[in-house]
Amino acid sequence: MVQAVILEKLEQLPEALQIEVLHYIEFLAEKYAKDTPTQAPQKKRKAGLLKGKIWMAEDFDAPLEDLKDYM
Repeated sequence: MVQAVILEKLEQLPEALQIEVLHYIEFLAEKYAKDTPTQAPQKKRKAGLLKGKIWMAEDFDAPLEDLKDYM
């Protein structure tokens, strides 16, 4: 739908302005082609990297006192 509106508006412009629009489109295409980062290869994860830094309470699975009325 956007393309149809753009084409309609473009056809209403004089040829000199149509050329300006063309140059602007080429500028945008070049600008965003440079800004698009190339995808870096992903690093492999190392198992056990956070060992000892994360802990879980012994009563993790125990029912919560706040919810006792609902159980």
